Formats: sequence, structure tokens, C-alpha cells
Amino acid sequence: MSNSQVKILWADDEIDLLKPHIIFLENKGYSVKPVSSGVDAIEAIEDQTFDAVFLDENMPGISGLEVLNKIKAIQPSMPIIMITKNEEESIMEDAIGSKISDYLIKPVNPNQILLSLKKNLESKRLVSERTSSTYQQEFREIGMRLNDPLDWEEWMNLYKQIVYWDLELQNGGDPSMQEILSMQKDEANDQFVRFIEDNYIDWVQGHSDTKPEMAHTAFKNWVAPELNSDSCTFLVVIDNLRLDQWKVIQSVIEEDFRIDEERTMLSILPTATQYARNAFFAGLMPSEIQKQHPKLWLNDEDEGGKNMHEAELLEHQLKRLGKGINYSYSKITNHALGKKVLDSIHTLAKNELNVIVYNFVDMLSHARTEMEVIRELADDEPAYRSLTLSWFEHSPLRDIMREIRSMGAKMIITTDHGTVHVKHPIKVVGDRNTNTNLRYKTGRNLSYNEKEVFEVANPHDAFLPKTNMSSRYIFTKHNEFFAYPNNYNHYVKYYRDTFQHGGISLEEMIIPFVVCSPK
Repeated sequence: MSNSQVKILWADDEIDLLKPHIIFLENKGYSVKPVSSGVDAIEAIEDQTFDAVFLDENMPGISGLEVLNKIKAIQPSMPIIMITKNEEESIMEDAIGSKISDYLIKPVNPNQILLSLKKNLESKRLVSERTSSTYQQEFREIGMRLNDPLDWEEWMNLYKQIVYWDLELQNGGDPSMQEILSMQKDEANDQFVRFIEDNYIDWVQGHSDTKPEMAHTAFKNWVAPELNSDSCTFLVVIDNLRLDQWKVIQSVIEEDFRIDEERTMLSILPTATQYARNAFFAGLMPSEIQKQHPKLWLNDEDEGGKNMHEAELLEHQLKRLGKGINYSYSKITNHALGKKVLDSIHTLAKNELNVIVYNFVDMLSHARTEMEVIRELADDEPAYRSLTLSWFEHSPLRDIMREIRSMGAKMIITTDHGTVHVKHPIKVVGDRNTNTNLRYKTGRNLSYNEKEVFEVANPHDAFLPKTNMSSRYIFTKHNEFFAYPNNYNHYVKYYRDTFQHGGISLEEMIIPFVVCSPK
């Protein structure tokens, strides 16, 4: 918005004394209409359109606050800047409660007036320009770092930096900068895939001196030390929560909690609930679960729910860690179950640990694949994040967290894996026992291009179950997905641009772990 387009209404019973300020604004290109009473201000608003109003709080006749309410009734979104000699807190609170845009104390100088206008009328443009300019500088730095061999800690920090700019540019940035960031994220993902291919097997086999915290070790190393016999801790596992989705709900959570620690860990392969979440609660890799607790593990081709025994796996891990504590486990898969947990939340205060698994985000990603209306509501990453935020603000989980705060309990938030926006199909052929996941396949009769996948020919190398002598696992990279040659075009059209998990990408593998204390 250029200054020549901006029309200002200025209402003050001493308007003649403000002539120098008005001339100052007019010299800056603003158009200013001066009035000397509340009645005149209301009439002016009814007669013509303004971009902002300067409003004296203390005028004879109709008070500034009354005028404020009447203007808001006529033009609810009108930026109103209150100017007053009165520094009483109650006046300020009334004005703020009436949704003023700014509050200035007399005597005001011209630069204060100009700054307030820019803040309220041009902030979006100014923020966009500044954000784009700052990212341009960091773009070069990120690009240089991608040319260096990075360790796991550097990769996590780099991904946090990419997520930060993704959100910043979404909220106020040049669309061309958003496109550049998207290309840079693609480049980062390509490099990250190679990093995982080079190091993953060594990490899980314990052959590396340094390795990231991973899903199967995080409970022992990060959750267990937070448990205290004198206090209550809630562990909230939000299925399928990406790092960027955590960042958009963080500000809402911070209304009730302080963030004591914010870390990132690595999901395991496959980045799928059946594997990653079972590993988290068991404190074991999938093949170890199958070996030690055969009745609690189902393979891909087995019938039945694959995450039905998390509570039992958790119990075994707590015993193994020597944690003789009272605990509860609740899984929420729909709104009614969320309400049920909410209604009984205070009965859990006696436990040292209460685990709540919330499945909504995972259901959202699947619904987005299957329901046209959800596809339209979340047709790209910013919309997907926005839908997550909207859900969270109005969900039973939000209410549950408020109750956790009122109980004075500590809260840990984490997830099992993230999800990635898939775009490019890869052909694969398998028999009828091959699993249906689009990001990984396991079986004995798989046909594929070895260069296009991360192949684990011997599942035991990656601590994955081996259902027969010739079974293997293959994983897609970055934003690719598996498609069968039969009915290929229909299949590709249906699944392209959906959010999937199970493979290798920054979005699926680098996941949040957050410790919160109540405010």
C-alpha cells in the first residue's frame, strides 16, 4: 500500500494543535481528514472509507472509548490507534479489550505517529521484504553447508533451520523466495538420503562411536530420567507429527506451558507406526521385539492390528529399566475417546507416568489421501500445517493439556515418525503377500530398480523381522512413492501429492521431543 492511497481519520478535540503532525503526514504522502469530536468521527466513518483512525481517548460529549466501539460496529477490521493523556491501567485495558491496534501517550511526536501507521498498515509488506532479504543471506550459508560432509547433529540443526524459514516465508515472504526454499529443501533431502544410506546400519548395529538418539532408545535415555516418584508426568505421543507441525502448535501450547527442553531425534526405518511406535514403547528394535515378545508382534502380512500391544511393551520396558512406578496408557483414535480421557484425567494424578497416544494427525494424512474434501483443504504443506493447527486448537487434546497444566504436571510431547509430500512414482512388482505401504516394501519376490531405492537385502542387518529366507526391505527416498505397473496411471494420479510415511526423508525421520512444565 503506497502512502498516496492511505486515508487517515484523526479525531481530537484539540485538532488545531496537531496541525504540524498532520502536515508532517501529508508531506509523507498520507491523506488526513481532521475532525474535532466523536460525533464528527462517526459521521465521517459512515460517509467514506478510511485506512486507519487516530482517536483521542478524552473528548467532550461522546468519549473516545464509545467512539471506538461505534467505529468497530461499522468497520470491525479498521485499525484504530488510541491517543491519550491518561495513563490509568484500567483505560488501557478497556482500549485493548476493545481491540485497538495501538496505544500512544501524549505528547506524541511525528515519528511515533509514522511508526504506528507503518506498523499497522505496512507491516506485512515490510516483514515480507525483511524476511525475504534475511533468507537470501542464509540461503547462501545453507547451500555452503550442504556441500560439506555433515554429521547427524549438523543435519538436525540444518533441518531445524529449513523448517524455521519454511514457516517464516509462509507467514510473510516473497512467493519466489518460498519457491527457492522448496528447491533447497529438495537438495537437502537428496543429500540426507545419502547420509542415511551411509550410516543407518552402523548406527543400529552399534558400530558408530556417535549416533543420534533414535526411537528405540529415546524412552530409556530421555523419558525415564524425567520420571520422579514425587511428581506426575504425562507423555503425549502425537502420531505422525512432523517438526514443522510441532512448531505451528507450539505457540498454542506455550499459553499454558513453558518449554524446558526442545530436542530432535531420529525415527527408525520403516518410518511407519507399526515399527517406530512399537520400538519406542518397547525400547527395542522390531526384530528384537519379535524375538523377545513373539506374541506382541505382528508382521506386515499377518492379519490384525499392528499396534495393539503398546501398553504391554511399555510395561516390559519399565520393568527392564527398574521403574516400579504407577502408570497408565490411553490411546485416543476418535473424538469420543478424547472426551472420555478428558473426563477422567484427574484420576490419573496419582500416577508417576501417564501415556496418551493421540492418533489424529495420522488419520488426517490418510483422510487426505482418501477424501477429496480433505485434499482440497490441505492441498500443500502450508495448508496441511494450517489444518493441523485448526484441529489442535479445537480438539480434546488441547483441553486435556489444559487439565494437565491445572494439575501442575510435567508434560513430554513427542511422536513416532513424520510424513512427506510424495510426488514421483517408482515402479515395483511384488506378489500378493507384499505390504501395501507406498514408502517401503517387504517381501521375497520384489522386482525394482536397485538405484532408485535403499535396499536392505538382509533384514537382520537393520534389526527388522525376516519372515522367510529370501525376504528383504526396500525404502523410497525423498518424495518418491511406489506404484505397481498394473493400472499404473490411475494409481499414480490417485496417490501423487498425498502425504505418506515409511521411507527416508528429513520430514519423516527427524522428529520432535519436547519437555514442558506448567505455567
